[in-house]
Amino acid sequence: MKPGTQLTDLRGQTLPGDGPVAHGARIHGLDTVRGLALFGVLIINLDSEFRVTLFEQFQPAALAAASSSFDRLVSMLFGLLIEFKAFAVFSLLFGIGLAMQFDRLRESSRSRVLVRRLLVLLMFGVIHLTLVWNGDILTEYAIAGLVVIPLLGRSRLTLGVAAAGAMLLYLAVPWIPLPFSFPSADWIDAHVSTARAVYGGGSFLEVLRFRIEELPQIAKLHAYVFPRTVALMLLGALIWRSGVLKPGHGARSPILSAGAVLVVLGAVASITAIPGVAPGWIGSVLAGAAPVLLAVSYAALIWVISSSRLGWLVDWAAPAGQMAFTNYILQSVVLGLLFYGYGAGLMGRLGVSAGLGVSILLFLLQVIASSFWLRSYRYGPFEWAWRSLTYGSVQSWKRPDPRIANGM
Repeated sequence: MKPGTQLTDLRGQTLPGDGPVAHGARIHGLDTVRGLALFGVLIINLDSEFRVTLFEQFQPAALAAASSSFDRLVSMLFGLLIEFKAFAVFSLLFGIGLAMQFDRLRESSRSRVLVRRLLVLLMFGVIHLTLVWNGDILTEYAIAGLVVIPLLGRSRLTLGVAAAGAMLLYLAVPWIPLPFSFPSADWIDAHVSTARAVYGGGSFLEVLRFRIEELPQIAKLHAYVFPRTVALMLLGALIWRSGVLKPGHGARSPILSAGAVLVVLGAVASITAIPGVAPGWIGSVLAGAAPVLLAVSYAALIWVISSSRLGWLVDWAAPAGQMAFTNYILQSVVLGLLFYGYGAGLMGRLGVSAGLGVSILLFLLQVIASSFWLRSYRYGPFEWAWRSLTYGSVQSWKRPDPRIANGM
């Protein structure tokens, strides 16, 4: 049987093989975690890469001077609670997803299907970062996934050692000679001034040209965090391989304990990393480690809450998480139309708290739209296209009529 051929039962559910995961085989808790991580990513992207230009986040003094005291408080909370953590959760979930797919694919086609899946994601990522928004994360995930694939079949010990090694490399980056240098303060100041004018008032073609010109500098930022992305994907694969996420495992108490411990460690690391609290190199290491510790703790605690009687507190985000690819792309499109010159041109005109309000409204609309969409379809539009291109055949995405499925 060729990859992409679906084995289905009488109810239309995909059976294990080379096809995509059936809807009934999804793990609800992962969709919930993914949905809330998507919300965090939206908040940070809007605040630091649409409301203002990307490189303005490296001008903290200028931002503080232009903000109200309430906006500075909200911005501080973003940094402490959300920034870097949401992206790290996504990296972790991506690794879990890769490991899940590796386990369910036939041994003879695992590497081929997974590589093709990531190359398709890379194609989407390149289109996204050039035509829509150059803050795209899909390209980095696709490349990091290609690095991770050869390790997916290794032992848990190998996965753990590789994850630890990649994380140590990330933490050591400030002391490793790199073949490139970060932009100087003078370059950033000049660039931000130009970027504000182009993004805030330019035509689509002017924004497109400037977006592409920015890519070499943005690539440096991705290169800096790339080892962390690989480490978190490997950690995600290790977590899946441990079996604690599989239905019926009964690991809620250990996961809750681990999440609580990591919250404490992450909080301590965050406080200790404040300039002046710890010696320079220790503070730098803790600043790099804190978001990872908190991200893993967030994922663990949301997972536990989702599987408990308090699940209603977080499960509302699951539909958006099930369509995370589609919603991520749509967020970029909508925010571009709101903040760029070829749309409403709101860049530089909204404060931090107003931007948060836009994020909340947009995400709630996505949750509602996703819920309605999933009543009739198995996947979101981009998820469907990704699967169809991966498996080389048009995937069935409409849900079967429940009356037929029940034999009526």
